[in-house]
Amino acid sequence: MFNRLQGQPESYERKAKYRFGRTLGAGTYGIVREAESPNGKVAIKIILKKNVKGNEGMVLDELDMLQRLKHPHIVKFVDWFESRDKYYIVTELATGGELFDRICEKGKFTEKDASQTIKQILGAVDYLHGKNVVHRDLKPENLLYQTKDPHSDLVLADFGIAKMLDTKDEVLTTMAGSFGYAAPEVMLKKGHGKPVDMWSMGVITYTLLCGYSPFRSENLQDLIDECSNANVVFHERYWRDVSNDAKDFILHLLRPDPEDRWTSSQALKHSWLSGENATEHNLLPEIKAYMAKARLRRGIELVKLTNRIEALKIQEDDPENPDFPEDPSTAATEAQSAHYPQAEQSTGGKGRLSRAVKGAIFREVVLAKVREMKEKEQTEKVKEEVEREAKRKSFNS
Repeated sequence: MFNRLQGQPESYERKAKYRFGRTLGAGTYGIVREAESPNGKVAIKIILKKNVKGNEGMVLDELDMLQRLKHPHIVKFVDWFESRDKYYIVTELATGGELFDRICEKGKFTEKDASQTIKQILGAVDYLHGKNVVHRDLKPENLLYQTKDPHSDLVLADFGIAKMLDTKDEVLTTMAGSFGYAAPEVMLKKGHGKPVDMWSMGVITYTLLCGYSPFRSENLQDLIDECSNANVVFHERYWRDVSNDAKDFILHLLRPDPEDRWTSSQALKHSWLSGENATEHNLLPEIKAYMAKARLRRGIELVKLTNRIEALKIQEDDPENPDFPEDPSTAATEAQSAHYPQAEQSTGGKGRLSRAVKGAIFREVVLAKVREMKEKEQTEKVKEEVEREAKRKSFNS
């Protein structure tokens, strides 16, 4: 009754069960925060209603889908509620760290270990596809260990752009996925479905086995061309100790035509996933080299994350019940340290960026400025030409 008098929806009273803590991440529509619940720690996604106005179905679809999914390798739904200006989606909190970070803490990680890791993820994807759900954003950052226990399970997280198909043959047309992991049909804006997840699985497997991506172009058009040709190269230096079984598995997933790409159920039957033909070759040096490059990118991500949180804070409409952090910079640093427990080593201590990371950010900012100046120059040139042409026509008439 009190909530209704305040103009809050009935479900808002459930918010009192949670004690909100640090920020875990931020996107276009809202942020994710850690919280204490009566049953332990949870993750709460907070979505600004104004940011999904006219597209509220997207939130309702995610809620409906999460409540239907029950699998040991998929993050569990806990609760939901809403306020005047926000939706709240509560899921279990995976506290064991991201896939690649966790691997770096091990003394050894073999091809056989990799095959069993991929088998866990693929089991979750096969379950989703059996329920007519396409995840659409499979990447290492969304593969989390449930706990810090050495034998913890991996769970698949972040269903923000996942879609439940109305029919098994339904075709999706909206852009989805992350740069480097999205299938060619997504980037070409063709209709897509379950096969996009299998392409992402191919990219993840390749990267896990050698420490770099099969497709390395840095601009969209070049990446589209590279993925459409799908000329997958297994460089001798990095792949000589990896089994032919592993390469065969990857090649069945990285096929440009989604019709030719293996389904999840076909992939699960591949002999590589049994581990019998996988080698004992230690992949850890390659993965650590991959993570060293990733840490430079995280410095740039930190700046972008700070800006996103700041923009969301400005959009918050209910000052009496704030959910967005007062200090975006501190919140962004907390979010990175939550995702990457080793981040303090690469940032030189809490909240301080190393010289290498600062250099990477500086280069990114300079390049952005150069691009902006070039675009401005181009616009001015076009403007001048239009004005000259208008004067010439005026003079002739």
